[in-house]
Amino acid sequence: MSEQTLTLDDHDHHEHGPAKGFLRWVFTTNHKDIGTMYLIFSLVMFLIGGMMAFVIRAELFQPGMQLVDPGFFNQMTTMHGLIMVFGAVMPGFVGLANWQIPLMVGAPDMALPRMNNWSFWILPFAFTMLLSTLFMEGGAPGFGWTFYAPLSTTYAPPSVTFFIFAIHMMGISSIMGAMNIIVTLFNMRAPGMGLMQMPMFAWSWLITAFLLVAVMPVLAAVVTMMLMDIHFATSFFSAAGGGDPVLFQHIFWFFGHPEVYIMILPAFGVVSEIIPTFSRKKLFGYHSMVYALIAIALLSFVVWAHHMFTVGMPIGGQLFFMYATMLIAVPTGVKVFNWVATMFKGSLTFETPMLFAVAFVVLFTVGGFSGIMLAIAPVDFQYQDTYFVVAHFHYVLVPGAVFGIVAGVYYWLPKWTGKMYDESLGKMHFWLSFVGLNLTFFPMHFVGLAGMPRRIPDYALQFADFNMMASMGAFLFGTSQLVFVYLVIKTVRSGKEAAQVPWESAEGLEWTLPTPLPYHTFTTPPVIEHK
Repeated sequence: MSEQTLTLDDHDHHEHGPAKGFLRWVFTTNHKDIGTMYLIFSLVMFLIGGMMAFVIRAELFQPGMQLVDPGFFNQMTTMHGLIMVFGAVMPGFVGLANWQIPLMVGAPDMALPRMNNWSFWILPFAFTMLLSTLFMEGGAPGFGWTFYAPLSTTYAPPSVTFFIFAIHMMGISSIMGAMNIIVTLFNMRAPGMGLMQMPMFAWSWLITAFLLVAVMPVLAAVVTMMLMDIHFATSFFSAAGGGDPVLFQHIFWFFGHPEVYIMILPAFGVVSEIIPTFSRKKLFGYHSMVYALIAIALLSFVVWAHHMFTVGMPIGGQLFFMYATMLIAVPTGVKVFNWVATMFKGSLTFETPMLFAVAFVVLFTVGGFSGIMLAIAPVDFQYQDTYFVVAHFHYVLVPGAVFGIVAGVYYWLPKWTGKMYDESLGKMHFWLSFVGLNLTFFPMHFVGLAGMPRRIPDYALQFADFNMMASMGAFLFGTSQLVFVYLVIKTVRSGKEAAQVPWESAEGLEWTLPTPLPYHTFTTPPVIEHK
C-alpha cells in the first residue's frame, strides 16, 4: 500500500502500530468493539439499577420500617429509574445498533467512527458522576426520576448540580449516537438497497434516531432552566417569582413521552427480525410495519400531557390528549396484528430468542391495555400516582425494552462470537424471568386500583400480601439475570462452534442459501424449503 492511499486510521497504525490491550478499547473506532462496550456497560448498569430495585422491594416486603430511612428510599427510586432508562435500556439498544446496522445494510462501519467512540466514552463518566451523588452531602437527589420542580430546584440537595451535569452528558452521547445512525443509514447502504428494502431493525433505529435528535435538546433545556433557578436566581419554575411549576412538567414530558418510544421502537425492530426467522415465513405486512413505526413516532409528540391530567388542565386539553393517546393504539395494534399474522400457520420452533419475542408480544400488549385505561382522563384521576401506573410502565418497559434487548442478544450472539449458547440455560433464564416478572408487576395493578400510592416507603396493612408477592417476584427476576450473565460468559469462553447459518437446526427444515452474488449486490434473505 503506498503512503498516499493510507486512510487516517491506517496512517495512525502505520506510525505507532495498533493499540494493544486496554488501549485498544479506549481508542477503537470499530463498530463491533463499540457495540460490545455499549452492551457490557448496559449490563453493568442493569445490575446496579437492579440492586437499587432490590432495596426498594426489600423495604416494601412488609409494612413498617425495615431497611432504610424514607429519604434513602426516595433516592433509590430516583436513581433506579434514571439508571434503568438512561444507563441500561438506551445504551443496550445503541449497542445492538452499532453491531447490527453496518452488517445489515452492507456498510464497512458506522459513518462517523471517531464520534462513535466518543459517544460511548462519555457514558461511564456521566454515570460515575450520577452515582457519586449518593456519597455527597445531603445524599443523592430524592425527587423521583421525573425530577419535578420545585422539589428538584427549591428543596433539592447540593448534589442536584452534579445530577444536572450528568444528564447533559448522557444527552450529548445520545445525540451523537443518533446522528451517526442517521448518516450511516442514509449514506452507506449497499448499492441497490432502497429505504424500503432495509431490515426492520434498521428502520426502527432510523426512526428512533430522529426522535432522539428531536427530544434530547428539550431535556437539555429543562435541566438548564433548573440550573438557572438553583444558581442564578431565575424563576422559570417558581411561582413566587412569576414562574410556573407546571411549565416544568410540560417541557419534561414533551421530552419524556417520545423517550418512552425511543426505548420501545428498537425492540419492535428486534422482534420483527426474530419472529419471521422462527416462523419460517416472511414478515407479514412489511410496508404497514414501516408506516406504523413512523405513525407511532409522529403521534408520540402530541400526547405528552396525558402524564398531566391532574394538573388542572382545561376540558378541551383533556379531550385532545385523551383522543390523541388512544390514537397511538392503532399503529401499535397494527404491529401486534402483523407479528401474530407472521406466526400464523408458520413452521414455528421455540428457541430462546423466539420465547422472549413471543413473551414480548403478549406482555407488551398487556401494558398497552393498561395504557388505554390510563389514557381515559376521568378514570386517570383515580389511577394517577398509584401503583397501577408503576405496573403499567413496567409491563411496557421490562417485557418490552429489556426482553427486546435480551432477545436480540440471544438471536445475534452466534453471529457475534461464532459460538452457540447453551439452549437449556437460555430457556431456564427465560422461564425464571417470565415467572419473576409477572409475579412482581401483576399484583401492582391490584394494589394500585385499591389506592396504594407510589414512591412511598410504607403502606397500609391491607396491601401487605400483594407487596410480599411482588417483592418475592422481584428477587426471583433479579437473581435469574445471573443465569444470563453466566450464559454469555460461558458462550464466549467455551461455547460450541455455531453453524454457518445458526438457526438451521429446526426439525425438518433447512436453510437453502441463494446462489452467491457479487458482494456489492443487495441479496434477498435465505429462502426456506421443507425437506
